[in-house]
Amino acid sequence: MEPVSLFYEKRAQLLLKNLRARHFDACYCPDRASALAAALRLIPQESLVGWGGARSADQIGLQQALRDGPWRVIDRESMQTDAEREQAAHDCLSADFFLTGANAVSLTGELVNIDGKGNRVAAIVFGPREIIVIAGMNKVVDTLDEAVRRARTIAAPKNEQRFLGKTPCAQTGCCADCHGEECICNQILITRNCRPAGRIHVILVGEELGF
Repeated sequence: MEPVSLFYEKRAQLLLKNLRARHFDACYCPDRASALAAALRLIPQESLVGWGGARSADQIGLQQALRDGPWRVIDRESMQTDAEREQAAHDCLSADFFLTGANAVSLTGELVNIDGKGNRVAAIVFGPREIIVIAGMNKVVDTLDEAVRRARTIAAPKNEQRFLGKTPCAQTGCCADCHGEECICNQILITRNCRPAGRIHVILVGEELGF
């Protein structure tokens, strides 16, 4: 086994223990293919599935598998207008399953997510019956403080490059703690426990995924 893979696997064992102690359902998959299989096993056929900005889920092929299979999807990417996309974001709050990534995960078992409009963090908190979090082991840091810092200074500036916006981090790659109208750091969610128990499924992947 490659040193990085071995490092991720050993680190994941401690993280799984801590996530489960906080009532998350959690598993570790060494690669994208096994992560895809694990995610699909969680979703019964004909379930209604939505997502919001779930780049990691897209990278393992989960969204395309759902589009192609016996599931019903709320697919914002297929919408033609801003109004349709806005409605889809609201519809996701009533989905059976909602897919998301994590901007950071602390080794102590907390999830950190940061959002611009808030639709993604809203769904994690309440609404969809179950949540599936796909998180590459590159998102894992030692402490909650480091997780919040990663979300603000690494994940958000990288994510903002997709939108080519006018925020300082879009121009420099560095967080400026801005208050602009296009800021994507408006809501910061720390999920320190899962309630009800098992509602949030965390699939850790032994590869670098997302931002």
